[in-house]
Amino acid sequence: MTEGVLLAIFAGLMLGLYALPEKFTKGFKYENTWSLFFLLTMFVVPIIASVTLIDGFASIFGHMPTDIWIKMGLTSFLWGVGVMMWSKAINHIGLSLGFSLFIGTIILVGSVLPFIEDGLPPTNKLTTILLGLFVVLIGIFANGKAGFIREKVEKANHENKEQKGSMATGILIAVIGGLLATGFSYANAAGRPYLHEASQAAGNAEWITAVAVMFPIFISGGLVMTAYFLWQLTTKKAWGDFKTPAFGKNFVLILVMAFFHYAASALFAFAAYKLGASGNTVGYAIFNTSCVVTAIISGIITKEWVKASPKARKFLYVGLSCMVIGIVIVAYSNSLA
Repeated sequence: MTEGVLLAIFAGLMLGLYALPEKFTKGFKYENTWSLFFLLTMFVVPIIASVTLIDGFASIFGHMPTDIWIKMGLTSFLWGVGVMMWSKAINHIGLSLGFSLFIGTIILVGSVLPFIEDGLPPTNKLTTILLGLFVVLIGIFANGKAGFIREKVEKANHENKEQKGSMATGILIAVIGGLLATGFSYANAAGRPYLHEASQAAGNAEWITAVAVMFPIFISGGLVMTAYFLWQLTTKKAWGDFKTPAFGKNFVLILVMAFFHYAASALFAFAAYKLGASGNTVGYAIFNTSCVVTAIISGIITKEWVKASPKARKFLYVGLSCMVIGIVIVAYSNSLA
């Protein structure tokens, strides 16, 4: 159990930091960076990793039952749509509130969704898991409150751009996007049993199952993400910005982002396996919460909260504390009989 918890935390740490190299790119617009990122992380890295690392790759996926293909493909596609909706929600309600609502929905629904495939755990374990998720959600929304207060002050000081849409519309988009993004969790739960058995039969190591599970998830989810950013490149007339002297350096930095993003997701899948019967639920909660905690702490370290009011920082620290306590409770639930 301990190994699974640590792997899930480390996966969340990687996901929380994967976008850091983006700060060092030059000459690229937002659309250039993220279209290239999604192309690499959703197609190039998964395809190379899967074909190179999985013995019997063609046979494993060639014999995968149609119903599993449909389950994984459809829910992964919905995951991609959800991520795109989150990016639109930010235009309406700002990054902090949008992030909190989106991730809060993912943690609450995405952690419970695998029960459809795995079945409910014993009552004492289920109760403890739900208690931990509740504490995590308190922390998520406390951080959202902190961000909301900070953004309000920055807007008053003319340091923040005006939001482009209504608050109600943004909240609705963020919550629906979060619901759709939980497709990642379901796809992992639906595909892993077959892929693990087939991968083991082909003589692969246990951890290779995680690579196999990510292949259909990333390819399906990548279709909508890549298409969206290709459209954005055209709309914003950003294709010409790829012609920059810094392209080589930018490409390497974005490739590092793509690798870390993919590796974090694959590591979560392996952590879920190591956590046992309720691993999809427990691992997903720990994974996403660790990601949020990492992102917030990195923001504190890089002095994003220096100008925030004492009230905003108070909510921030309360939120962080609740999320850490919630992680501990969820991790403890996996030790219960």
